[in-house]
Amino acid sequence: MSSSTPASNSSAWTAKPATAAPAASISPWRRTWLRFKRERLGYWSLVLFVVLFVVSLAGELIANDKPLVVRYEGHYYFPIVKEYPETQFGGDFPAKTNYLDPYIRSRIESNGNFAIYPFNHNYYDTIDYFAVRPFPAPPSSANWLGTDQFGRDVLSRLLYGFRVSVLMAFALTISGVVFGVLTGAIQGFYGGRTDLIGQRLIEIWASMPDLYLLIIFASIFEPTLWLLFILLSMFGWLVLSDYVRAEFLRNRSLDYVKAARTMGLSNWQIIWRHVLPNSLTPVITFLPFRMSAAILSLTSLDFLGLGVPAPTPSLGELLQEGKNNLDAWWISISAFSALVITLLLLTFMGDALRNALDTRNRGSAFGGAK
Repeated sequence: MSSSTPASNSSAWTAKPATAAPAASISPWRRTWLRFKRERLGYWSLVLFVVLFVVSLAGELIANDKPLVVRYEGHYYFPIVKEYPETQFGGDFPAKTNYLDPYIRSRIESNGNFAIYPFNHNYYDTIDYFAVRPFPAPPSSANWLGTDQFGRDVLSRLLYGFRVSVLMAFALTISGVVFGVLTGAIQGFYGGRTDLIGQRLIEIWASMPDLYLLIIFASIFEPTLWLLFILLSMFGWLVLSDYVRAEFLRNRSLDYVKAARTMGLSNWQIIWRHVLPNSLTPVITFLPFRMSAAILSLTSLDFLGLGVPAPTPSLGELLQEGKNNLDAWWISISAFSALVITLLLLTFMGDALRNALDTRNRGSAFGGAK
């Protein structure tokens, strides 16, 4: 009778060699972001654009004709958030305080009082009536980029004009994406008569002269930012609609859509869960170019006098002032440089985003790793 020994069955208790843990998979959006970071020019253009936009959002803290904080006779005041009459600081009139007045400045900066001013002590619509030089004035220590024909600081108007242009471009881009994706998805997914009728209506709408409509509406209604936004939004979705329609026409005939229909999903569920996520590549690639087109359109309308109402600053209005005052070279050069830099940054971002979303580059996104 044989008995098993520890040596005979030791192989049964031999520990299996540890296997390496599988590498964590990277989500598609994470891969796209890593590919975008490899496009150095586009990535740093995004960083610079975000920095400039954040600085413009803090415009009141950077360029303002009011002090941030005033300590006067033992009390603290915050003129940047509240209006004070000049009698509060030893003035003679109950009107709001003009902090550029030499008398007021002497009162709040003497006898133990002090004031903390922004980086640039000029607001975009402030006219310094106490200036000693005629307008427009060239760059100086008080006005780094000079003043325009009304004595307003060009640097402040450039800062606030950039903010208005970018915010308007954001709004126009969002509205264009919403209407473009909606109309393109309906036409591309349903096809047939729906696509045929929709295409004919879009062709009729696209043939309308948008510039003439803007001129007509500007002559009838008082120009406002809301009116300008509505008019530009009416035509800003047409190009994106064609891209989304083409993607939906291609994706609706693929196997995963047929499988979703077999499982009993509704058309809305198929569009929202399956077709739309696989059709977002042209939408995302389109965003920077749509923003640059919106900024250029707004600048062109402002240059023609059909854009944002005065005294709201804009790049186009500065270009118009530069044209009207050719001897004041600092106005046109500043506005033109800001416009060119903004459009270049958006173009570099769009090119990098397009390369990051290009399926042909996915094999070499991480040094050849699939």
